[in-house]
Amino acid sequence: MIEVPDAFARGTIEREGEPGGAWLAELPRIVGELLGRWECAPDGEVVHGGVGLIVPVRRPAEGAAVVKVSFPHPGNVHEPDAFAAWGGRGAVLLHERDDEHFAMLLERVGSSTLAEVEEGDEVMRIAGRISHRLAVPAPPALPRLRELADAWEAELRRDAQQLTHTLSRYVVDAALATLRELGRDQPDILIHGDLHARNVLCADREPWLAVDPKGYAGDPAYDAGTLLKSRAPALIAASDLPKALRRGLQVFADAAEVDRERARRWAQFHAVQAAFWGRRHGFRRARGGPQLDRLTQFVDSLAELLTKSAGRDGS
Repeated sequence: MIEVPDAFARGTIEREGEPGGAWLAELPRIVGELLGRWECAPDGEVVHGGVGLIVPVRRPAEGAAVVKVSFPHPGNVHEPDAFAAWGGRGAVLLHERDDEHFAMLLERVGSSTLAEVEEGDEVMRIAGRISHRLAVPAPPALPRLRELADAWEAELRRDAQQLTHTLSRYVVDAALATLRELGRDQPDILIHGDLHARNVLCADREPWLAVDPKGYAGDPAYDAGTLLKSRAPALIAASDLPKALRRGLQVFADAAEVDRERARRWAQFHAVQAAFWGRRHGFRRARGGPQLDRLTQFVDSLAELLTKSAGRDGS
């Protein structure tokens, strides 16, 4: 029987409440059954992400691998579908899946993430190249981002009216315009959906591979926004934030082979969305207090700068 890390258990219960506790109680049994069915032997310390438990294992056919079991949630449903469609192209290989238990047997990669790379251009370039490799025709059953546009628009309008905020009217209007002009007409291209530096890990088969995809079909430029948000600590420290923003988007867009203006517009939409989300729920790095206030103010600044940079070519 595996032992569930205390930090993972606490986080799951805090986030999911009673259903999370019930799932945790069954988790050792679920993992034990999966190990037996997939003929795996434990091979290292159990680790975890935000919603998934990771058990290093070995199996005769593949050697080093991991069993990942995630808390059942709609956002995790299509992760194995994305891995299956990629077949190891820019992402870890999927060996086995158990959709009932939100479980997969995956290729094992290193523990170092792209977030540990200090050179900003290199982070954006590597992520852009990964994004380009992941941009393949999407299977029909995957959710389409265009189907979320109406809900996103309603949410932005509601938050703008209900929440106390400092975002300029034209900043919110620019995000709404992105939904009208880009959100409802997107290609059927498979994208990661949550591409950020911590979801790109070092590996042996390729230098870097993506993990934890959402598995959406949509505009490949969409992932510029999730990536840029993950760069917040580095951007906060930038001596010239507008220049750093323009440069980062340029490097990502060129490496991903997407239109720079589309990348900027999606990044601006993500920033506005995050500004409202932080006011309602806090951020992963800060749930309250002065740190949350500072992060919220910074995200507001990002949204404003990304709006003002429309049509500019950064370098």
